[in-house]
Amino acid sequence: MTRSLWIVFVLFVALVCPGSAQTSVARRNIRNVQNCLDGLAPCDRSLLTGREAQQIVELHHDRNLWTCLTGYGECNRSMLTPSERQQVTDTQRRRYALACETTIGTCDKSQLTASQAAEVAKLEELQNRLNCETGTAACDHSLLAAAEAAKVRNLQIERNRLQCLTDQEPCEKSLLTVAESNQVATSEREKNLLACKTGLGYCDDSLLNLWEAQQVAADNSLRGASPLAN
Repeated sequence: MTRSLWIVFVLFVALVCPGSAQTSVARRNIRNVQNCLDGLAPCDRSLLTGREAQQIVELHHDRNLWTCLTGYGECNRSMLTPSERQQVTDTQRRRYALACETTIGTCDKSQLTASQAAEVAKLEELQNRLNCETGTAACDHSLLAAAEAAKVRNLQIERNRLQCLTDQEPCEKSLLTVAESNQVATSEREKNLLACKTGLGYCDDSLLNLWEAQQVAADNSLRGASPLAN
């Protein structure tokens, strides 16, 4: 049971049990306590006992501390003790560090300690190198060492070769060797011939030689005569 519910429960037992004549007053006092707990008007503090008033102050303090520590809501630092303010500062700094390291949330590098800033910089360097190697995100080549840049270049060339061979874009044919260019051209002709013969995919008749064109014409004729084509 939370502290606020416990306070209301204690008041209910204390005020309602003595007799039904006090029920209306008891309920009014309970509502007043609840309003004071929730920070809602009307809250008549003159109706609170000293203990109730102290409990409400403590509860408001605890709620504010929770808000400050979690970052969910507006934090009133003036209500915190010096040790609590330091705790909140440390927690916020950890949240900023986590956001900077995971790229999830608000990353304020000015709030990081020197060691945290160094760790974030290291992670950013690693992430950039990974982006460069995989080609999945923005790559800043200026951040790469000479050996890393050479490795990235080789990976880009290999990735481009595979993209060209599998008909995926982007395919930069200028990066291919003569042998690779011939391999890609052969693969393209074979797939084009199959497309023309089967009627599946795009067929470029201009790429067919005389013998291939005769094969395609024969297959087209067969498909046209087949009952399945109707």
